Amino acid sequence: MGQEQVEILQRALKREKAARKAAEKILEEKSRDLYSTSQKLEELLDQKSSQLQGVFENIVDAYVVMDIQGRFIKFNEAATKLFGYDINRDEVNVVDLIYKEDYQYAMSSFLELQTKGYFKNYEARVYTKSKEVKWVHINASVIFDKNKKPVAAQGIVRDISHQKASEEKLIESENRLASLVVNLDSGIVLEDENRNIVLTNNKFCELFGINASPKDLVGLDCKVASEQNKILFKNPDAFIERMRAIDANKKVVLGDELEMVDGKILERNYTPIVIGEKSKGYLWTFTDVTLKRTYRKSLEAQKQKYYNIIANMNLGMVELNNNDEILMVNQSFEKMSGYTEAEVIGKNARTLFAAEDADILKKEREKRKEGISNSYEFKAICKKGKTRHWLVSGAPNYNIDGEVIGSIGIHLDVTDTKSLELQKEKLLEKLEKSNDELQEYAHIVSHDLKSPLRSINALVSWLKEDNQGSLDATSLQNFALIESTLEKMEQLITDVLNYSSVGADNSVKVDVDLNSMVNELVSMLYIPDHIEFKSLNVLPNIKGDKTKLQQVFQNLISNSVKFIDKECGSITIDVEDFKSHYKFSIKDNGIGIEKKYHDKIFKIFHSLKKSKDSSGIGLSIVKKIINLHEGEIWLDSEPNVGTTFYFTLKK
Repeated sequence: MGQEQVEILQRALKREKAARKAAEKILEEKSRDLYSTSQKLEELLDQKSSQLQGVFENIVDAYVVMDIQGRFIKFNEAATKLFGYDINRDEVNVVDLIYKEDYQYAMSSFLELQTKGYFKNYEARVYTKSKEVKWVHINASVIFDKNKKPVAAQGIVRDISHQKASEEKLIESENRLASLVVNLDSGIVLEDENRNIVLTNNKFCELFGINASPKDLVGLDCKVASEQNKILFKNPDAFIERMRAIDANKKVVLGDELEMVDGKILERNYTPIVIGEKSKGYLWTFTDVTLKRTYRKSLEAQKQKYYNIIANMNLGMVELNNNDEILMVNQSFEKMSGYTEAEVIGKNARTLFAAEDADILKKEREKRKEGISNSYEFKAICKKGKTRHWLVSGAPNYNIDGEVIGSIGIHLDVTDTKSLELQKEKLLEKLEKSNDELQEYAHIVSHDLKSPLRSINALVSWLKEDNQGSLDATSLQNFALIESTLEKMEQLITDVLNYSSVGADNSVKVDVDLNSMVNELVSMLYIPDHIEFKSLNVLPNIKGDKTKLQQVFQNLISNSVKFIDKECGSITIDVEDFKSHYKFSIKDNGIGIEKKYHDKIFKIFHSLKKSKDSSGIGLSIVKKIINLHEGEIWLDSEPNVGTTFYFTLKK
């Protein structure tokens, strides 16, 4: 190799060494730069990780991370609060949270997550740890490793339970409103700003005879529909002109009346719908007021009818205000008082008519103000100064708000009736005096009649004593007949006196224990051993005259004892409780009474079995006492079977 070549190679080697040193220097500088960059990147990564950790921890919505098997591996604080789980202690799988009815929807969404790598706007119900059900909104995505292999999934979970509850209430409210509109008793038509139907209801279709569903009318042009339906009205052209005028004016219209060909009367209302200054549509309502209008006409006719009756009836009618000023009188009152309506209108009724009884009218006015109705009498001074007795039936008069604005009185002139009452009172006084005199006379006559009887009885006794041992059997028998007749005569006089005394009901009525009274009576009466006496029910307490009630039971029980002819006799007393009366019965198994005598036995001096101790007045006294106690007496009897006496006494 030549020197020249060696030099060339040496120079080349020298240049290569110089280049290598330069390269090493550059590489060393680049290494230092790379290390510095690496440190900066590591610091930046730590910073970003810290920032992400802060976002993760402090995000308002729940943030969750789960592995491929669905096990949750990370919850932020919001997720822990939402679901109630602490994943540091609780092992939770996504399946544990799925609401049972939303399971299929959840599975399809997770399949979408696996296929697409994400899903959005997932809304479903979930269970919390306490088994509370909540609505949630979820956006989720898959997490991949550096080899693009899915290793986990993350999601943002928002609690939308309150939002869902509000939506459900809104839907429920809208449904109710829609149902209300559809079923209203008025026809409804809601139009948009172009007069196309937005909403209508069943009643509208019914009123206009439209054979279609309200839904089928949505979108229909109301102008066209009005032209088609105008033939339903008695005046079609007027119907169209009025509708156009209302639409052009765009102001609220209430109470328009439309008369239809079939006789129906509709009331039409119109309300424009304006939001801000912009028209958003129109609301028409149609109501069938045929019955109301017919009723109003009928009411007017009835009002006129009763006004005519009031104007011409024989009862005076006066309307007053709260100050007793006369507002109206009818023709009958004009006749009663002698005043014309013009003379009394505005006058004070108390001052005009009730000079003597002004306080009565004042008190009655206060009653009317309290809403009290009643009747009262007062002496009225008529136009010519003549005093008349008026019976007034007064009632408060109300306005439409229920406030008392005065009174209305119906007046009846009872002057003649009052005169008759005075006459009646005088007659009753005279009758009472006559009854007292008659009662006194009966006692005197009874005493005077018994005196000669006692004398005759004494004379017969003397004759028997003076001629003792010398009288034959026939004479003694005749004397016995005289004594029996005298005894019967004295009993008859006593019974007549008792009968006349029964009508004088001067005794004070008291509470009488009939059960105790009858028990005492039975213990005092002679009831043979072969007669059984029994009471089926406890007898009640009743208000009456104890002595007279005792006479009733004593007489009826004694009669039963007297007329029982059976070896085993029975007397049964019973009572039934009715609304205003007690019904008593005294039943025996005696000789009985034929039906033809059932009415006669209650008449005075009528006795079916003549005996010395039977005057024929006993049952007459019983009937009279029962009548005084506002009761009745009757019997049910069959000869040889027995008799049952029934009687009632007022409670």
